[in-house]
Amino acid sequence: MISDESRRKLREMQLEQMVEALDNQEANRETYLSMSFDARLNLLIDECYTAKNNDRVKRLLRCAKLRYPNADINTMYYEGRDLNRNTVLGLGTCGFITSRTNLIINGFTGSGKTHLACAIGKESCRHLHRTRYFRMPEMLEMLNLAMETGHSITSTVTKLSNYHLLIIDEWLLDIPSEQEDKYLLEIFERRYDQWPTIFCSQYKTSEWHPRLGDGVVADAIMDRIVHNAMTINSGTMNMREFLAAHPI
Repeated sequence: MISDESRRKLREMQLEQMVEALDNQEANRETYLSMSFDARLNLLIDECYTAKNNDRVKRLLRCAKLRYPNADINTMYYEGRDLNRNTVLGLGTCGFITSRTNLIINGFTGSGKTHLACAIGKESCRHLHRTRYFRMPEMLEMLNLAMETGHSITSTVTKLSNYHLLIIDEWLLDIPSEQEDKYLLEIFERRYDQWPTIFCSQYKTSEWHPRLGDGVVADAIMDRIVHNAMTINSGTMNMREFLAAHPI
């Protein structure tokens, strides 16, 4: 049994998980008594590693601020929708993050775009990727506030640029101002070929250009998004209406 002083030192080194694993071995002494020192040490390391990762995933999920934190890719409803189960489960492996592929989720109001994006965002956190969800109006408000209050707009843009996965909901629901278009261009320029973005939108990509101002800035924004993106249609079924009548 480890001494109280050893416990204190482990906690001081932020190794609370090791203290708990050692306590578990002590509480189940008969189970571990027949094991060699190396076997017990390897088991201890595995338990600490798992616990540490679990704590990190919890922190990432809190920081992601997903609109639907309980959304889960493994319990997604598919019947009667245009969603391909294998495609969605494939996105859950987060290969699109390592390949830096943007994801565009199109669909009508209530068709489950946000729920799907949050489920993918949760898997991103489970794969230890720094993830952040924003509604587009909230993100633009944050950028405008940084400019108006004298805070560094550069640091805000940098923060948005550095998330491993950025989820933008209600993309282009409102038409951005000319200044906001410039903010968006700077963000996507920095994210280009570095980290992917998920766009949830009622508008098809063919409708984006005029909503971005129809100018050279719109050209530049589109160029940094659509040429390295895959598109998923969330279908025409109103999932809010369906789930209200048929709770899963």
